Amino acid sequence: MKHVIALDVGGTGMKAALVGADGELLHTARRPTERERGPDAVIAGILDFAAELHAIGAERFGAPAAAAGVAVPGIIDEAAGVAVYAANLGWRDAPLRALLSERLAGVPVALGHDVRTGGLAEGRIGAGEGTDRFLFVPLGTGIAGAIGIDGRVEAGAHGYAGEIGHIVVRPGGPECGCGQRGCLETLASASAVSRAWAAAVRDPEADAADCAKAVASGDPRALAVWQDAVAALADGLVIALTLLDPRRLIIGGGLAEARDTLFVPLRAAVAERVTFQQLPDIVPAALGDTAGCLGAGLLAWDLLATEVSA
Repeated sequence: MKHVIALDVGGTGMKAALVGADGELLHTARRPTERERGPDAVIAGILDFAAELHAIGAERFGAPAAAAGVAVPGIIDEAAGVAVYAANLGWRDAPLRALLSERLAGVPVALGHDVRTGGLAEGRIGAGEGTDRFLFVPLGTGIAGAIGIDGRVEAGAHGYAGEIGHIVVRPGGPECGCGQRGCLETLASASAVSRAWAAAVRDPEADAADCAKAVASGDPRALAVWQDAVAALADGLVIALTLLDPRRLIIGGGLAEARDTLFVPLRAAVAERVTFQQLPDIVPAALGDTAGCLGAGLLAWDLLATEVSA
């Protein structure tokens, strides 16, 4: 059975699958990234995991995988197949595509940015299915975005497209790791809400999920924290939709798990801010934490299709 390897590398864990031509997950597996062992050990772990999947595919389906797709965080040069920089994993200029192809006996390998790869899956087979223009924004430790155009995701001239989390929405606000102040992700990411809520209740263990529960129960402290985050998020999203004019705005990540607690006020806040712009559908992501892995599989199948057409 013809299949591909899909691998989604995160800061704490890796998700992997063997994916059939119809998108069926033929085999799935997970393991820790073990970033505490250092960047070289992380890369070795990725190569070992991919080789294990390669062997499983050959044994179960009579032939090894036809291609592999890998999604990784950080700054990615997709054309060169190089992971340029990843703060959480510590690598710089890692030639992952070449390393993986060599380890996998020469099979073609596609390398993609984790958020853009997840957005590819959401756009084709998730909440954006059938939509020609979408913006996928996961609200997690940080905030990034994937710009979907006619079935593909735009990487930009230098691979930085979609970095909505670094739009400044509160000039002079909290310092961001990028060096600016008042970036969207310092105010409206899941980690930002966790920090604000922990400070409000003076409990370092309190997090965004706790805040969402408190909002639902009417806690005024939680409402204040939540409203500030939603207002900042709406400001950032209106800038994005003014520039991009998406037909659908897909919100994922940890904060999206709050469902109506987030989406009801967010839709209202965005609607209040638009003037001439067309208001897009604002919907929750559909694929959860499987989006990156599913998107990696799509990258692999796209690579094979490109090779055939060439």
